[in-house]
Parts: sequence; structure tokens; C-alpha cells
Amino acid sequence: MILQYILCAVIAYLLGSISTGILVAKNSGHNLREEGSHNTGASNALRVLGLKGGALTFLGDFLKALAAVLIGKAIAGQEGGMIAGLCVVLGHNWPVFFKFKGGKGIACSAAVLITLFPLYGLIAAALCLLVIWICRYISVGSLTMLASFAVMILFTQPFWPAGVWALILLALGVYRHRSNLERLKNGTENKIGQKAK
Repeated sequence: MILQYILCAVIAYLLGSISTGILVAKNSGHNLREEGSHNTGASNALRVLGLKGGALTFLGDFLKALAAVLIGKAIAGQEGGMIAGLCVVLGHNWPVFFKFKGGKGIACSAAVLITLFPLYGLIAAALCLLVIWICRYISVGSLTMLASFAVMILFTQPFWPAGVWALILLALGVYRHRSNLERLKNGTENKIGQKAK
């Protein structure tokens, strides 16, 4: 079983390392690592490339995470899917193919949550969209999704492995959004549709 878990992790990490944002931006003559917030995820793609580029980036990141989780589940069941879900986010955030400079893992995380725990994932995603609609901060909505999901899992699932797994995903999200949290504190965070300050 250990070998199966390792296989899930490796496949998922490599899938996560395929940076959709970089590929979409390159096709449009842009380099996300040098424009906007210098992030390669869907939020910066939206800011730099517009709605179409942002949507394509989100879709690509969502689908690669979905594929990783489904492969993980096929190899080693729900726990294999959870390992794959964590590793696809790690690959997205620190992609081996792009000098370990990636995105913040939110589109990937959304796919992981919805695929492994559909009800809780959909509720968390809905809360994310509601918060973004109200405050216009993608970062706040993203962290709301991860935090609300973790709370639901902690109250309804065993602490090990599901609770710990949900907390790790939340911790990764908070870590990758640390600059956003600092800007929110200083009142300089970009709202959706704004150019990077």
C-alpha cells in the first residue's frame, strides 16, 4: 500500500506541476511571472489576460486536480485520492517544470474538495463565491473556502486522516496568501478587476 501511496503522490505532483497559467499566458504573448502579482494562478491570469485567460487558467488547474484525485482514488481508494489531492496542490504551488514558482492552489483545492467530499466542497465553494461577490477580494473568498471546509470536516469526519488533511490544505492556502493578508491588513489588497498595485 505504501508503494501505491507513493505512486499517487508522484503522479499528482507531476500533474500539478503543469502550469496552465504560464501556458495560456505564453500563447497570448505574456509572462505571468513578470506581470501583475507575478503569480501563475487564475487570479493573476484574470488580472493580466482578462476574463477568457483567467477562465481558461482556472479550468485547466481545476481539471488537472480533478484528474489527479480520480487517479489517486483508482489506485488507492479515498486515502489515495486525499494524498493525490494534497500533492497536486503542492505541484501547482511549487512546480518542478517551472523552477518551483507557481500559483496559490485555490482552483486546484476547489477541485480536490469537491471531488473527495462533494457536499462540503460545494458548500465551501459557494461560500467562497458569496464572499468574493460581497467584498470583491478573491483572497478572502479563497481562504473562506478552505477554512469553512476544514471546519465542516473537523466536525463530521475523523481527525485522522481527514481532519489533519483538511488543516494542511488550509495551512498551505494561508501560507501562499501571506502577502495578501499583509496587504489586507494595510488596506492595499487588490479587489477583483483591479490592476496590481
